[in-house]
Amino acid sequence: MFETTFRNLDDTLRKDAGCSSELDYIEQTSWVLFLKYLDDFEADREAIAKLDGKTYQRILKPEYSWTTWACPKTADGKLDYNKGLTGDDLKEFVDNKLFPYLKKFRADAEHANTLEYKIGEIFHELKNKLQSGYSLREVINKVDELRFRSNEEKHEMSSLYEDKIKNMGNAGRNGGEYYTPRPLIKTIIKVVNPKIGDKVYDGAVGSAGFLCEAYEYMRNLKELTAKEYEQLQKKTFYGKEKKSLAYIIGVMNMVLHGIEAPNIIHTNTLGENIADIQEKDRVDIVLANPPFGGSERIEVQENFPIRTSETAYLFLQHFIKILKVGGRCGVVIKSTFLSNTDNASISLRKQLLEDCDLQAVLELPGGAFTGTGVKTVVLFFEKGNATKKVWYYQLKLQRNLGKTNSLNERDLEEFVTLSKTQSESENSWCINANEINKTTWDLTANNPNRKDTTDKRSPEEILAEIEELDLQAAEAIASIKELL
Repeated sequence: MFETTFRNLDDTLRKDAGCSSELDYIEQTSWVLFLKYLDDFEADREAIAKLDGKTYQRILKPEYSWTTWACPKTADGKLDYNKGLTGDDLKEFVDNKLFPYLKKFRADAEHANTLEYKIGEIFHELKNKLQSGYSLREVINKVDELRFRSNEEKHEMSSLYEDKIKNMGNAGRNGGEYYTPRPLIKTIIKVVNPKIGDKVYDGAVGSAGFLCEAYEYMRNLKELTAKEYEQLQKKTFYGKEKKSLAYIIGVMNMVLHGIEAPNIIHTNTLGENIADIQEKDRVDIVLANPPFGGSERIEVQENFPIRTSETAYLFLQHFIKILKVGGRCGVVIKSTFLSNTDNASISLRKQLLEDCDLQAVLELPGGAFTGTGVKTVVLFFEKGNATKKVWYYQLKLQRNLGKTNSLNERDLEEFVTLSKTQSESENSWCINANEINKTTWDLTANNPNRKDTTDKRSPEEILAEIEELDLQAAEAIASIKELL
């Protein structure tokens, strides 16, 4: 049912003049979904309080609750068309009353980690793009069919929402900005292996794929106590995101995965001077796919000791700084980082190898990120001790990756298995840190264990062999003719 509802939502949005792309579809679906989720969430809290003989104070005033303005019901549970707004009346209410009211929560909230603050932040960044109040009514009615009450319902909803994020990523040039392949995320998390009690951080949170998957991974590590579950909910996952739409989608994605008040801040991570990071700010785990290929202004670059306009390099400095001693990181970066000869690349590789133990480098094939041909690697490191050896794994597949033939977890199984012992194979090898050139700090991934199948013959030798084969073929044909 949920899948059909999502398809119908896209059909409705596609017909409205205010929505023109997958980005618009998920943005507009997100805010309506969020308000429906909030109503179900408050209904659950109200029911629990009643069972305990307590009173639950709802966050939203009655006139702004879903059951008042969006889908008021008759006694038999059907939509009350006499009370339910539609057309221009609905659009007028949403644009001029509902959104301004919800925006105020940001200023009134006690701190940024509350659900109230998230409400205000989301609606401060959004606007209703639907131009027709009748289209809006259709969207609301369809979303009202959805339920967020059971774990099964939340799981199905989160899976469908992930599909929408994936489609959104595939729709534009910057697909990887919104969607990191889930098999890759899950693999990175398995290798980094966050535990209950760790503080997990993504400073380029995007659609929060890393935090959502880390939550699922840690939630299923063992049977959690009530205290551990609360810690997982409130004091484990942290993120920052610069772009408004990605921030909104990230919050919604975490909500649908079961994290009630996500600790995501809408801010430019790189706008913070890393010299200001204190011990209380540090984290145990960093999981990230920071944007690469972008550039930051001079005043932002001044926040970092290694000056560069490349955003990924600034993020890598930030991640190293914000990790605790003994903290672990899994981060995606362009493969050219391993060998670039500019001063920033050399200095950053030097810092990485001297301040951290670069334990593993996973080299991914082109096409791992749908919609981009950029080749990437994943760096796995632990802060605190200098690197003594680096284990490399080169992912070689017998197929080309693309939209219809994407990366899957089976492709990465050997990497996960071998990473535990850092064993050598046809696809993996080790280098000692003392073999690394201390002038260039070059980390190029040259596999010494893979057989070289390159044809090293000269053109003259190849032509001579062709002529020889032609002569043999002519002799064979002549022999056959004689027999006939």
